[in-house]
Amino acid sequence: MTPDTSRDEDRYRKQGFGNEMGMVGRIGLLIIDFVNGFADPEAFGGGNIPQAIDRTRILLAHARRLGWKVAHTRIVFADDGSDANIFSLKVPTMLGLTETSPASAIVPELAPVQGEYVVRKTSPSAFAGTPLAAWLVSHGIQTLVVAGCVTSGCVRASVLDAMQNGFRPIIISDCVGDRAIGPHEANLFDMAQKCGDVIDLDTLLSRLPNA
Repeated sequence: MTPDTSRDEDRYRKQGFGNEMGMVGRIGLLIIDFVNGFADPEAFGGGNIPQAIDRTRILLAHARRLGWKVAHTRIVFADDGSDANIFSLKVPTMLGLTETSPASAIVPELAPVQGEYVVRKTSPSAFAGTPLAAWLVSHGIQTLVVAGCVTSGCVRASVLDAMQNGFRPIIISDCVGDRAIGPHEANLFDMAQKCGDVIDLDTLLSRLPNA
């Protein structure tokens, strides 16, 4: 028997979930794993990732114009696999994402410019084992706008860690993507209830001065 989910949102609301945090203080932008391998449906991509990359081009342009601090992430394993971990045990093909692998390179549309921080990681979260939290704190960031892929994996892990590190995550729903739409939608719903605000790009821009 299929469970009735028609009243799920009411249940969450009655239990006190889903409050909006809003944006305070300095804003930063985190773009997660928009690399060639995740843009390619024959590698790690598919679903709505291409559309999310296209929308993130607009977001990134606004962030640069407004002077936000911007961080990008890449999954980068050692050439010899010496830093293989539980993540790569679960998904062995991730070990092919090495420093010089074209699949690990950030897509040309979102290529970092001087002054933008590139985080190399070997786990889903952008914060696990990286200096990202310290870098954000050093620049006084309180609100972290999040784009990237995949929604149910590295985006979700990074948003949860951002919240646990004291940042306010704002997930831009049309700037994140997944290889499968079901997990994408389910994780947007759950993040909105528990660990961040979920809004689309147009809503974000409408709330920004001089955007």
